[in-house]
Parts: sequence; C-alpha cells; structure tokens
Amino acid sequence: MTRIAVQVYPQHCAFADIRRAFLTAEELGADRVYTWDHFFPLFGDSDGTHFECFTMLAALADATSTIRFGPLVACNSYRNPELLADMARTIDHVSGGRFILGIGSGWFERDYDEYGYEFGTAASRLRDLAAAIPRMKARLAKLNPVPLGPLPMMIGGGGEKVTLRLTAEHADIWHGFASDREGGRSPAELVRHKNTVLDTWCAKVGRDPKAIDRSIGVDAESLHLADAIADAGADEISVGVAGPEFDFSTVKRWLAWRDARGAD
Repeated sequence: MTRIAVQVYPQHCAFADIRRAFLTAEELGADRVYTWDHFFPLFGDSDGTHFECFTMLAALADATSTIRFGPLVACNSYRNPELLADMARTIDHVSGGRFILGIGSGWFERDYDEYGYEFGTAASRLRDLAAAIPRMKARLAKLNPVPLGPLPMMIGGGGEKVTLRLTAEHADIWHGFASDREGGRSPAELVRHKNTVLDTWCAKVGRDPKAIDRSIGVDAESLHLADAIADAGADEISVGVAGPEFDFSTVKRWLAWRDARGAD
C-alpha cells in the first residue's frame, strides 16, 4: 500500500496550531507527518511567524503517540553533524522510537545569510553533506543509549550525479518531487526516471534498490495523478498543509484514495 504523509508548514501560525495539525494527521490515520527545516517562511509574508524545526519536533514527539515523523528535510549546514545525530537520537527516545532523520544539503539563501552560515555553492553544500553523513552514522553508533527505534535516514533532493548517489550509499528513504517542470516530463514520468537513476546508483554501489523507500512530494491538488505516481514507484506520497487554518479536507481525499487502492 502506498503511504500518505502530511507536511505541516511551520509558518504564519502559533505553535498550538502546529501541534493541532500534527495531532489531526495522526488521528486521521496518515502514515507519517513532516515539517521543514527553515528559519523564515517560504511563502506569504517573508517576515511572518515561523518556528525552528528541531526544538519544535522534540515537543511534538511528546505530543504525538503513534505516527512516525521528522524533518523534510533538515539542512546539513545548520548544525554540526555529531550534534544533529545526538538531537535526532534524543527526539527518537522522546517519541518512543518513531523519529525519521531527514537530511539534505540546503538551498534557502536567506537562512544562511541571516544566521551567519556560509552559503557557498550547490556543489560545496553537497560535498559538505557527503562528508557529514558518515560522521552522523558514526556518532549514532557511539551514543549511549543508542536510538530506540530504527531511526531511518531520509535524503531529500533529485540531483542525479551526487544526491542520488549519496542516497544509494546511505539512505533508507529517498524523497523527491513529482513536478512537471523538469525536463518536460510528466510528474509520473519524472518519478519513474528518478527511480531508475537511483536504481542504477544502487547497482553501482552494491545496494539492493528495494532497501530504499521512495517518498514523493506532490501538489496537494494533484489527486488525479495519484495512481500514475504510485505506479511509477512511489512508496509514499506527501502532501502539504498550510496554517493557520490547516485545512485537512484535501488530505482526507488522499487518505481515502490510499485506502481504496490498498483494498483493490
């Protein structure tokens, strides 16, 4: 069965609204719930209300009880790799073993500029990510206690030369986007293409491609494409909800699609 995940945008609302959105996703039966790792809103008022990812996730770990959750995805540049591993391990224990460590190379220049990080280039940020991941894994193995749950690593991004290679080498989950803006492909064709590239990298590094779950972000209104995207190899489809109202009506339709497809 294709899973449905919800990404809760942590902007333009109070923390109580975000907490309610996480609990609603859990109560409705979503498979996973995510949030992003930025310091400022990504749309709407650029100086609007916004919250930091990991301190928020620590609180949400205690507020929720069953749903798996994590950042989609954490920016490697914002925290020392050893510290990030320890933070993830701690949140994993708070949650009873439900945390997913999503990680990516970063892209939002304003975060870097205003918080004093070196933005560099896309290539330099990917090199930093490649160097950081083994450090995270080594730290996780040394921590006492070790993570309580499986603490899967999710790598986000669609770069075919580096990001998908790193995914093949290290990740338990890959997250990409079903967009019709890349290469003139339809969303389903793009998902199929990226999955093929990832499978090729798995063969090159000696990894079973079935060991890597494929999580695909979609436009919440693209339910008419759901079957095609799932058939293209999406193990999980993630849809976003925006505050402060956090309207879950579209999510409910995606969940109904999941259940109907699973029953076929």
